[in-house]
Amino acid sequence: MRQVVLDTETTGIDPKKGHRIIEIGCVEMIDRKLTGNHFHVYINPEREVEEEAISVHGITNEFLADKPLFKDVADGFMNFIKGAELVIHNAPFDVGFMDHEFRANDRHLGSNLGLTADHCTVLDTLVLAREKHPGQKNNLDALCKRYGIDNSHRELHGALLDAEILADVYLMMTGGQTSLLLAEDSSSTGNSSTGSKASIDVSSMNLITVAASAQEIEAHNSFMTKISEPIWKS
Repeated sequence: MRQVVLDTETTGIDPKKGHRIIEIGCVEMIDRKLTGNHFHVYINPEREVEEEAISVHGITNEFLADKPLFKDVADGFMNFIKGAELVIHNAPFDVGFMDHEFRANDRHLGSNLGLTADHCTVLDTLVLAREKHPGQKNNLDALCKRYGIDNSHRELHGALLDAEILADVYLMMTGGQTSLLLAEDSSSTGNSSTGSKASIDVSSMNLITVAASAQEIEAHNSFMTKISEPIWKS
């Protein structure tokens, strides 16, 4: 399965008021493994970035002045996300901005990008987090703390950095540490909640057995006599 973990930064909070995307960051996962492929671009929004937004992401109007317009990156962006499941934290925000940009691009250029839902499915990790941790803070910083993910290098929001962090959070939320017990084979009707253990076929494994020497056994037995009340004999 191909997934694209995605984040955007914008000039403000409402595309209906003319706000635009100024940064897109995406990282690719295939079968829950990061591939190293990513899409990252800054975009000239052709309007001013609000001061409140700058305080969040630190991206200034001066920095964006020489960056490409959305129409110049639209095809490359669509090609990167097309056919993938998008993993987004608070998806309605980002998808709303993406659809706004796609519509504007289609109007201005006569192209036919359509909408996000025409090309991708979307998984909202904020919804997932609220289901797993009801009544708790579920922003990205809170989830990093909850799952032990280091985000100390994140002083400001940034689309690519946040996408990379979100990928780690998503993998922890949906899998976490791999269980030491292997799943029972498909012929079993039991499940892990019953406490039953799976048998492991080791016949094809090249296992080495190391036996204790007589000297080691003698040293062990000598040590054991020094324990007056071992708990395993209680």
